Amino acid sequence: MHNVSLALEAAWKVLLIGLVLGAGLPTLFAFGIRAMAWGQGGEAEVHAAGAAAAGPHPVGRALGIACFALVVAAVLLGIAYVVGFGLGKELSFEHVYPTIRDKG
Repeated sequence: MHNVSLALEAAWKVLLIGLVLGAGLPTLFAFGIRAMAWGQGGEAEVHAAGAAAAGPHPVGRALGIACFALVVAAVLLGIAYVVGFGLGKELSFEHVYPTIRDKG
């Protein structure tokens, strides 16, 4: 019975990471696209037929840029992890910023 609980615990962790990285990053990117459309205003934003087009919203542009920055940071961290692991090193978060260091 102990093996089953260990397997379910591991499966839960894999599912959670898969949802965050597999569906979370594309969802965050989609929110960034939507926020940029809101930030642009005018015809870039969805509005009812015959209604006046909305003006630009600077907050939407800032939210879009923040979403894109988070996606780029996650991708760069993933690349750093893969490169570090391939060189026999590890990615460390000892300090505020990630560093690649020798395993040990």
